[in-house]
Amino acid sequence: MAARLVSRMLRRVLRSSVRSCSSGARVTQPRRGEPSQSAAEELSGRRRFLREHATPFSAFLTDGFGRQHSYLRISLTEKCNLRCQYCMPEEGVPLTPKADLLTSEEILTLARLFVKEGVDKIRLTGGEPLIRPDVVDIVAQLNRLEGLRNISVTTNGINLARLLPQLQRAGLNAINISLDTLVPAKFEFIVRRKGFHKVMEGIHKAIELGYSPVKVNCVVMRGLNEEELLDFVALTEGLPLDVRFIEYMPFDGNKWNFKKMVSYKEMLDTIQQRWPELEKLPQEESSTAKTFKIPGFRGQVSFITSMSEHFCGTCNRLRITADGNLKVCLFGNSEVSLRDHLRAGDSEEQLLRVIGAAVGRKKPQHAGMFNISRMKNRPMILIGG
Repeated sequence: MAARLVSRMLRRVLRSSVRSCSSGARVTQPRRGEPSQSAAEELSGRRRFLREHATPFSAFLTDGFGRQHSYLRISLTEKCNLRCQYCMPEEGVPLTPKADLLTSEEILTLARLFVKEGVDKIRLTGGEPLIRPDVVDIVAQLNRLEGLRNISVTTNGINLARLLPQLQRAGLNAINISLDTLVPAKFEFIVRRKGFHKVMEGIHKAIELGYSPVKVNCVVMRGLNEEELLDFVALTEGLPLDVRFIEYMPFDGNKWNFKKMVSYKEMLDTIQQRWPELEKLPQEESSTAKTFKIPGFRGQVSFITSMSEHFCGTCNRLRITADGNLKVCLFGNSEVSLRDHLRAGDSEEQLLRVIGAAVGRKKPQHAGMFNISRMKNRPMILIGG
């Protein structure tokens, strides 16, 4: 039923993008850093120069286990226009007073410092980052940072279709869209709001503008949406999607229960029963995803196995919350306020010492799903993923 419904919707909503790709040609509208052939050649030359003249990676961003943290996730806001069950407690969360949140100037100051030390990828998260009024300007300012090669966003997709043309012009070159069901009524149950068709419109717009693959994040929960696995995989046959199945993770207020978690191996087995030809793709060392592809399909499927098969040993991620705290581990409850040091007038060197000390305290791996479920941590909405 869900597959038929989505098939009809995609024929209607994604008609133009499917037509443009029907010959097998990829959409060629330019993305960040690639407005023309000459610009692409210039970018290629710049990257070659950076490789040839690379300096040793920052000691401040290297932990005691040799992990080099070149990927920074910045939460732009604690607010969200949805209320996803696995992210936000049903009763909501107390929001930080606006005066205690990072200003856009403070965000850019920190981003500039991290990029100077070797960060080459920044992901903007929330809450929902696209409800922040100056999000397009923040992307444009980040795009001017020398050495930053990738600016991405994780969004629930509600405002994406409206804002994406501006964001692309500003420099956004990668998108993750959260979508946990292909059934509109179930969507409202999971996120406690309407908006399914807006999310689908956002996926359509991303494909139309040439983003490939468009990453679709699906948190899989037993008794809620695990029976839709095959429907999601089927979407990758004709569309350039990377459907990423995420194991249900424990955070404050999301009523995590081991029985609700569907493991990577169980999901993989379900999919292989339908498509035994599924093949594993190579992955970067620091990748969080195990990625697979069905031969002949345009898209691919991935698994984020944070609970059953953690990837802490190659983690290269740091997080800054909307109120300016540095988190060196998504599941850890240790934080240090960079906002307070900024507002106290600390120099770059002083800030780097604070950052370096926090990174140096990073543990070899998270505490394990059962211990995490008993630890005090922020709700996901206040971390930014």
